[in-house]
Amino acid sequence: MDVIWKGALGGLVTALIVLASKRGDVLPGILPLAPTFALIALLAVGSKGDPDGFRTACLAGAKTIPAYLTFLGVCWLLVGRMDYRLAIIGGLVAWLVVASAIFLLPSRV
Repeated sequence: MDVIWKGALGGLVTALIVLASKRGDVLPGILPLAPTFALIALLAVGSKGDPDGFRTACLAGAKTIPAYLTFLGVCWLLVGRMDYRLAIIGGLVAWLVVASAIFLLPSRV
């Protein structure tokens, strides 16, 4: 049952973003900042009853902020030069590079 309500919440946020995009451009850009997926992840981790695990999940989520900003920045830069879908793919590639560096490089140092 846990998976069903978590999926429903994610679907609801997705539907809100699509509906908001029909009314303007600002709200769809703000809605992803709502911590929907972080909330789902923290509820799942918190239900284990381990405060250290919960803190680790919070820290891991905070570490992804630079990767998210990189994604948005690359999308913003590329959309004037190419189709928006290619701009999104470019943003995803940049996100993957930054996220990989954040989580993989410290373990190798």
